[in-house]
Amino acid sequence: MTSVSRSRIALAGVSITAAALLLAGCSAGGGTASPSASSSGSAEDTAPVSLTFVGYGGVGQDAMIKYYQQPYMAQHPNVTFVNTSPPDVAQVQAQVQAGSIQQDIVATSPAAAQQGCGTIFEPLDLSSVDQKNLVPQTVGKCYIGNFINASPFAYRTDAFPDPSKAPKTLADFFNTKKFPGKRGMLTNLQNGILEYPLLADGVKPDKLYPLDIDRSLKKLDSIRNDTIFAPNVGVLQQDVASGQVDMFMLADSRDVPLLDSGTKITIVWDKTVASINAFAVPKGDPKAKAAEAFLASAVANPAAVTGISETLGVAPVNLATKPVLSANAKKLQVYNKTVNPGTTVLQDVAWYTKNFTLATQKLNAWLAG
Repeated sequence: MTSVSRSRIALAGVSITAAALLLAGCSAGGGTASPSASSSGSAEDTAPVSLTFVGYGGVGQDAMIKYYQQPYMAQHPNVTFVNTSPPDVAQVQAQVQAGSIQQDIVATSPAAAQQGCGTIFEPLDLSSVDQKNLVPQTVGKCYIGNFINASPFAYRTDAFPDPSKAPKTLADFFNTKKFPGKRGMLTNLQNGILEYPLLADGVKPDKLYPLDIDRSLKKLDSIRNDTIFAPNVGVLQQDVASGQVDMFMLADSRDVPLLDSGTKITIVWDKTVASINAFAVPKGDPKAKAAEAFLASAVANPAAVTGISETLGVAPVNLATKPVLSANAKKLQVYNKTVNPGTTVLQDVAWYTKNFTLATQKLNAWLAG
């Protein structure tokens, strides 16, 4: 997906206890104006600048255009955005090594950004961001968080129409004899592909890290022939919508549009893996200051973060928000104990920062095996 977005009109491990506080903040308000973004990042510089924004596509990126980019362009008429998807750290690395940066803002995991901090991704000066209302781990040396993303276990209701005979635990996802059918999992580490096998295998949430990668892959072996391993959320969302998979772990921001489109799915609230979705800037980007200014303004703006949360049904990283969620988005509130009586595990950024390359290499080798 590639599009040019241009507007001059503004549009309107952490415990589950901490996550539950996400919707208990003050009423959303407008953010403070930030310095004009330009190729140099100078407040006085109003030269035209185009920022290439690489997101995950779909309704999620549409929401970022509406709530982050369009209001920013209304305040900074010299700034425009080119939107494309999906993000690829290897592609960013290749651009950095070639000295030819073609992307300015890239959606990624905090761990990927931190591990590549100073080599693949640019250290950011986010000192202007008021962090008092931000969830812990939202701001790192080379990233800033966008929202909390969860990938709960769910199944197509038409595949298991009798609730008494439907999957009820993570262990059921891995029990192909009792629950036959095609599975779907995302290969992105951020969506719990290594955590879910261990949780299903009996590892307690508070004992999950450090991850036993080999044990996790061994558990995945048991469902290899019954599972579609999707490279991104868009592919898996389509697989669910078309009936190619019966049960799956898909990002909550993609579960909501499935429900909105009439696809009947049932969430299994057992143990759910969540992570912070983040933005980073490629190392050596000549427009780094302009990208930095945009990110500082967007994520620190409660009104923008509220809009993202309301549209996608995800947990905001800014506590100064009080989203009014749609009926379907309310069904995906992993941080609401009334909705989710199970356990939510927020990924350990520190562990992934140290082990991201190893985990990626082992997972990729297994997928290719």
